[in-house]
Amino acid sequence: MKAVILVGGLGTRLRPLTIKTPKAMVPVLNKPFLEYVIRRLSRHNVTKTILTLNYLPRPIEDHFGDGGNFGLELIYVMEETALGTAGAVKNSQQYLDETFLVLNGDIFTDLDLTAMMDFHRRKKSKATIALTPVDDPTSYGLIETDAQSRVTRFLEKPTWDQVTTNMINAGTYVLEPEILSYTPAETVSSFERQLFPMLLERDEPMYAYPSPCYWIDIGTPEKYLRLNNDLLSGQSNQYHPKSDNRIIVAGGSEVHPGAQIAGPAVIGSGCKIMERAVIEASVIWNGVEIGPGAVVSESIIADNCQLGAGSISRKAVLGDGVSIAAGYKLEPGSRIQPGNSVC
Repeated sequence: MKAVILVGGLGTRLRPLTIKTPKAMVPVLNKPFLEYVIRRLSRHNVTKTILTLNYLPRPIEDHFGDGGNFGLELIYVMEETALGTAGAVKNSQQYLDETFLVLNGDIFTDLDLTAMMDFHRRKKSKATIALTPVDDPTSYGLIETDAQSRVTRFLEKPTWDQVTTNMINAGTYVLEPEILSYTPAETVSSFERQLFPMLLERDEPMYAYPSPCYWIDIGTPEKYLRLNNDLLSGQSNQYHPKSDNRIIVAGGSEVHPGAQIAGPAVIGSGCKIMERAVIEASVIWNGVEIGPGAVVSESIIADNCQLGAGSISRKAVLGDGVSIAAGYKLEPGSRIQPGNSVC
């Protein structure tokens, strides 16, 4: 079985964190986000995966190589300009000669890919779309189906008076290669707005595969923080907490015995947590220095930040290399862009 992972750009909503790391490589429990996706594919007997890249490809290629260490073959396909979801897969068409999976590289999910593929084949579907329930479907692509799970309607980002279901497009597809004939080469095209509605209009067999499994996108820093906390809480089958304290500290970090760390919390490598510092419900990347008596709560602290003695960061997002002066209290919800100093 083959798969395509749509590895998009950094994403404007994650740029408060970093400008040097592609979104797919941001650390989740001290491991790149994309690594979870690739290892899950390998567990479902995917033997070849195409990564579509258009932003900062080198960190991804350096980490994953040819894929051998992750149990599958990796092929990298570059886009000189972003082609959209369907356009990116069309750009990889030379490698797609059998039924294949497409995964949105921003999504973390426990979806059973093997079961979804079996469903697709039983239905003799040309395109099968994973669905997931959400509390607020107005920010996503809503999909209506009939009693046999055949897709009957698409509605992108509906208003509340248009909502008829809470089942949305979950960003995972099983596709037959012939449907790519509907997408012109080297043209910007999306599955959601162009290709899937066209298949529906032409009455091609297209089905939806609903699943209540764990699902989250990392489109915002808040959701990224929630993902780390959810994993430490045991909400996904892709991580099993080893203890109840839900704290991970990478090697090479120094935590003063007088510091207080309350989980869930993740601390990367090369960090220095000084005496009387307090950390709770936060994700701290690499090379961060947290001064004596500083407080970090419900925050994300990116690489090489420095938080001065007695400073307070609550519900804050600090980008790469941010410096917070001693005693400074950030307003809850603050987002400090990479490289800035606050004093």
